Amino acid sequence: MQLFHSIALSAEVNGFQKFFSELTDSFDKTFIYQDRWQFFLDGLLATLRIAFFAALLGILLGFLIAAVRSTHDMRVAGRKSRGFGDVLLKILNALCNIYITVIRGTPAVIQLMIMYFIIFANSRNKELAAVLSFGINSGAYVAEIVRSGIMSIDKGQFEASRSLGFNYSSTMFHIILPQAFKNILPALGNEFIVLIKETSVAAYVGISELTYVGNLIRSRTYEAFFPLIAVALIYLAIVMILTFLLKKLERRLRNSDH
Repeated sequence: MQLFHSIALSAEVNGFQKFFSELTDSFDKTFIYQDRWQFFLDGLLATLRIAFFAALLGILLGFLIAAVRSTHDMRVAGRKSRGFGDVLLKILNALCNIYITVIRGTPAVIQLMIMYFIIFANSRNKELAAVLSFGINSGAYVAEIVRSGIMSIDKGQFEASRSLGFNYSSTMFHIILPQAFKNILPALGNEFIVLIKETSVAAYVGISELTYVGNLIRSRTYEAFFPLIAVALIYLAIVMILTFLLKKLERRLRNSDH
């Protein structure tokens, strides 16, 4: 009986040793062999570059479109056109509505493929195509977020600022937008987090971002565990850091109100 117990214990120990040996070998092939950890670092940097510049473009487009749409809603909607400015504003608002409808109604990966394979068919500048595609996509969502923030401010503040001698643009930039920004900060933060994760579809056009690198390593090692888990953990770490920073910024902005 003791002999059988010893044999079973020895087999169990050998099984654990084999498991850890295979795990170590898989880790070595994924990260150590041929300095493959540098592939993950390069992929991470490409992901952050694309997300950063796409976010800047999305914020710029979003604020411009939100300004056009909110101005139209407050000055033109519900009354007849009074001049060329009102007609122009209606045309711009219609174009903005078309842009938002098209961008929000089509998948981001299709927009990326159109940008890369059609618009950038001759240049093959992959990262620029990705930045423009994701930035234009993000701009549609940022525009609605910012517009909702602007429209949430009491209209009496517009009237009060105009009575103090502020023109429309000064009222918007010095009084309305600072208050709206505090209201929409959580939604803007979530949009940036979504944008970072959305860059993973850039692998469809062969951009060497994080997801592409993880899949490339997986195809070379024929093992999926470490490459895919590593990519998932890196994305998770980025999101956790951004969430922490956004919460800290929100607390600081709330404290500044008191």
